[in-house]
Amino acid sequence: MEVKNSGATSSSFQLQQPPPLAAEPLRKIILVAAIAAGVQFGWALQLSLLTPYVQLLGIPHTWAAFIWLCGPVSGLLVQPIVGYYSDNCTSRFGRRRPFIAAGTALVAVAVFLIGFAADLGHAAGDSTGKGSKPRAIAVFVVGFWILDVANNMLQGPCRALLADLSGGNARKMSAANSLYSFFMAVGNVLGYAAGAYTHLYRIFPFSKTSACDLYCANLKSCFFISIALLVTLTVLALTMVHEKAAAASPPEQAATVKRKGFPVFGELFGALKDLPRPMWLLLLVTCLNWIAWFPFLLFDTDWMGKEVYGGKVGEGNLYDKGVRAGALGLMLNSVVLGLASLSVQFLARGLGGVKRLWGLVNFLLAVCLAMTVLVTKMAQHTRRFAGDDGAAMLLPPVAGVKIGALALFAVLGIPLAITYSIPFALASIFSSNSGAGQGLSLGVLNLAIVVPQMVVSVASGPWDDLFGGGNLPAFVVGAVAAAASGIFALTMLPSPPSDDASTKALSSAGGFH
Repeated sequence: MEVKNSGATSSSFQLQQPPPLAAEPLRKIILVAAIAAGVQFGWALQLSLLTPYVQLLGIPHTWAAFIWLCGPVSGLLVQPIVGYYSDNCTSRFGRRRPFIAAGTALVAVAVFLIGFAADLGHAAGDSTGKGSKPRAIAVFVVGFWILDVANNMLQGPCRALLADLSGGNARKMSAANSLYSFFMAVGNVLGYAAGAYTHLYRIFPFSKTSACDLYCANLKSCFFISIALLVTLTVLALTMVHEKAAAASPPEQAATVKRKGFPVFGELFGALKDLPRPMWLLLLVTCLNWIAWFPFLLFDTDWMGKEVYGGKVGEGNLYDKGVRAGALGLMLNSVVLGLASLSVQFLARGLGGVKRLWGLVNFLLAVCLAMTVLVTKMAQHTRRFAGDDGAAMLLPPVAGVKIGALALFAVLGIPLAITYSIPFALASIFSSNSGAGQGLSLGVLNLAIVVPQMVVSVASGPWDDLFGGGNLPAFVVGAVAAAASGIFALTMLPSPPSDDASTKALSSAGGFH
């Protein structure tokens, strides 16, 4: 199912790229790839600790999901804008480095606002007791949106710089993206480990204040370490890795860009119009896949704190213990994710191709999401109390329930590794066969990721409330979407023209945010 080029004209789905420069030494690629560890450290903290934190600030579960809208919105807008203008940047510092430096600076500002939201809100008039803290919430929301914009501003140019440093050498590009994925896993493990440790605030005694309790102080301390790591890695990379300034665009091309006004969105919408059928089917399967993933990715630690441990936000320490256990589960998930990523090519060959592998692991994802209901029911039926009276203090769940929940986190690392690789590889293969530009093709694929995230962010809270609150209703919808994604992947998604090409492309596919 190929779409071939015809004539000398090209559609909006076909981009021309300048010839690559000579490949740089591996040590420079490692320095740039290492930035992913700093970025992913902060992202891991977002996933594991921020949903409970916003509820501690007084935002109810129903509205907490709306906070996460900034991720897909910024991904929808910032990634294509930054990608387009970094491609055409003629700064004497290079095309990518100014955007990487600006992204890091914005991360520092955002981390300060998030970490000190409670203190700034208290200084502006919020009370220190329970209940909503509107000023702290306002500071937090501003900081959180800036953080997601900054993360999107960082990641695109980092990946593009890796491609530039590879000089068009396929082997070096594969190695560069493998290193980037490796450092993502390192950042995940560090972030989740930091989230699971409860005494980091002792390193920064000033972090605990009258407006910021132990949980808040620990989160603040985690973010201090995160920004120190990111700034250090970024300064090292930008100091030791230099770019050659790009030549200015020809006058006729510059005039065309000026007439278009916002060429990046024109090219994106033009690409959708000219999209070949295999890409449409890939978007469908990817969309369903991410509808399945996002409820769990947003509320996994909240599920551990509420449904598995039986805790309540702001009451006792049981909920906090569950959140920390969830952070440990996410760390196990990251370890399995890293190991599974190294085995994708082997699994694809053993199971008869990437299409079949993706379909089968989507069924594994569906089973795991459905198992959250079983683990929750087991936790509810084995609740223990400190005294003889049923109203006595609730204890953490029994060992079997905790092991079962952590095992789910770990096993989910397998389908997550496939989700981070196969869709991107298939997009590259299908776009290559149609003569399309790789960057714009992956931008189109990103629509199938951010749009479901926006839907889940808006709908999951009200949907859960229809069934009495909690996280299970959204998880069940996710299980159904995962099963549908698996069925469509096996029955409708076309096989790539060459399975060898697809398995090779997997090594150069990366994750997303």
